Amino acid sequence: MATRMNPDLKKERESASFDPEKITNFLYGGPEKLRRKRELESLALNDPDFQHEDLNFMSREQQYETQLKKGIAMITKMKELNITDFWDQYYYTTAVLVSDGYPMSVHERMFLPTLRGQATEQQKEKWLKMAENYAIVGTYAQTEIGHGTFVRGLETTATFDPKTQEFILNTPTLSASKWWPGGMGKTSNYVVLMAQLYIRGKSYGVHPFMLQIRSLEDHKPMPGVTVGDIGPKFGYDFMDNGFLALNNVRIPRENMLKKYSRVEPDGTYVKPPSTKLTYGTMVLVRAGIVMSSSRVLARAVTIATRYSCVRRQSEMKPGHPEPQVLDYVTQQYKLFPNLAAAYAFWLTGQTMMSVYNKSSSQIEKGDISVLPELHALSAGLKALSSARADVGMEECRLACGGHGYSHASGLPRLYTNSTPAATAEGEHVVLMLQTARYLMKSYTQSVQGEKLAGSVAYLSGVQPVPVAGRTRNMLDLGVLCDAYEHRAARLVREAAEQLRSEMQAGKDQADAWNATSVDLLKAATAHSQYFVVRNFAERLTDTTLDSSVFAVLTRLCQLYALHGLVTNSGDFLEDDYLTGADIRQARRHINTLMAKLRPDAVALVDAFDYPDGILNSILGRYDGNVYEHLLEWAKASPLNITDVHQSYQKYLKPFLQANRAKL
Repeated sequence: MATRMNPDLKKERESASFDPEKITNFLYGGPEKLRRKRELESLALNDPDFQHEDLNFMSREQQYETQLKKGIAMITKMKELNITDFWDQYYYTTAVLVSDGYPMSVHERMFLPTLRGQATEQQKEKWLKMAENYAIVGTYAQTEIGHGTFVRGLETTATFDPKTQEFILNTPTLSASKWWPGGMGKTSNYVVLMAQLYIRGKSYGVHPFMLQIRSLEDHKPMPGVTVGDIGPKFGYDFMDNGFLALNNVRIPRENMLKKYSRVEPDGTYVKPPSTKLTYGTMVLVRAGIVMSSSRVLARAVTIATRYSCVRRQSEMKPGHPEPQVLDYVTQQYKLFPNLAAAYAFWLTGQTMMSVYNKSSSQIEKGDISVLPELHALSAGLKALSSARADVGMEECRLACGGHGYSHASGLPRLYTNSTPAATAEGEHVVLMLQTARYLMKSYTQSVQGEKLAGSVAYLSGVQPVPVAGRTRNMLDLGVLCDAYEHRAARLVREAAEQLRSEMQAGKDQADAWNATSVDLLKAATAHSQYFVVRNFAERLTDTTLDSSVFAVLTRLCQLYALHGLVTNSGDFLEDDYLTGADIRQARRHINTLMAKLRPDAVALVDAFDYPDGILNSILGRYDGNVYEHLLEWAKASPLNITDVHQSYQKYLKPFLQANRAKL
């Protein structure tokens, strides 16, 4: 029996200027990859082993148990079905887990990549085979209760004992206790431990060590190990994020992951060719966050856009029917820039993963020259995309009015499970300052006459200030890319000059850097935004794009660039690169673009191709039948199992009777 379609959504889809399937093919890499994606999603969503009651109605302990059970079934089925390709696994697991994860996700995202990237062949033979076959389950223990992003400041120690050929592991202070690793609280029996290496009293910096924390027989903590769950969080109720304290725990010398550096039996330290090689796992995770940030924003904007077409509210004209909420231009201004940002970061995420894969293959061959740019690019884009997704998801929730506050909308859970990305694997400001450090180095090289390449090639010359009164077409993507390029180059140059000025005034490097940090942050942000705008524009040069698809994607690119330009108009105005007339023209263009995008809004979110089972939102249902399903969902609440809750007899009834007796 065909599902009845909400007439407003039906009309929206019929009025679109393009076929959404063509954009979906563009986003997912072609018809064959899209077919495979849908096949895997359908396989997971229709599997009875993955069906359960709404997690929102469960206790935290029940959520942990449900997701662990479901995750184990998922791993087993992927092996049976021979699902080994990265994207195949991504689509299948996304459909199984929806917007949630499961307690062993860090095993896959960080533990396994670290073993693959930093263990020797002999070490891989010992541990990787067991880890890949889930004979052991691991996590990645870096963050401490007192130190997070500042890796060099970690206090956990690994002291080499040449007599026994062991490392002695300790968390010597309260602040040294490991804190936050996902899956460590109750699930993992191994960790990759990041600790300060000490040999004969001298520190050699942070290195990775393989450590067993629980017995393989009964899962109890190993001697000297104190480990547990850190308790409820803002979201991620199903995840057992953990704490870990170590008291003179001894591990063999061979447990130091030593692909790049090692300690010889006599205590001689063999250093790595580059200190950044140990950050490989972090770079991979950051590249993944750029991709996932676009996808959670895409889900949020899908929910809010569909609901804004179903929901009718107030009177735009007295006596006329209530209009669709999306007909209000203020609603469009909330949602359409987020729609454009979701597309922009979707394409940026693809580029970032491509750059990571290409760079990794070069690093494997011994070419580490790509590391500095890879590190800087992943840091800046991770910070920018996760922050933008955070703000965008909340704007989408607010755009849904009161119902957006309900878990039935899917938005609170999506937000609370996704917002850790803005802090995890590097806090926003700290990461941007890491990007800034690379920009300062690159700018200095440029001034010294070196030719720059890659993402910083534009720093080889700052454009001259244009002649006043010059007329621009602010819809021209070339003009917009030039504007973002000029702004980034100017802010990098001015930050470099300010840094030099602070040092000439007598400050040392560290104090001068701190004094200039706000300028450096602006420069790194501008650099990252320029990369996103340029990448979006370059992807539109694809000659295989259908003309109707090219037209609507161009509008999204224009909107993304213009919205960012107007939002940061001071940066473009203060050196007279743009004029007040340019900004006013940009603002008018935004209104025009929103009017042109309005008939295509639903088709554009449909193109993200999120089935209801993954979107997990009553407000964002494909068929638009919101209200009847809201009521059904509410009736399923455990509080509604009985007409009279047991607490009435225990508390409310005697309280009311006592009060009535006094009257």
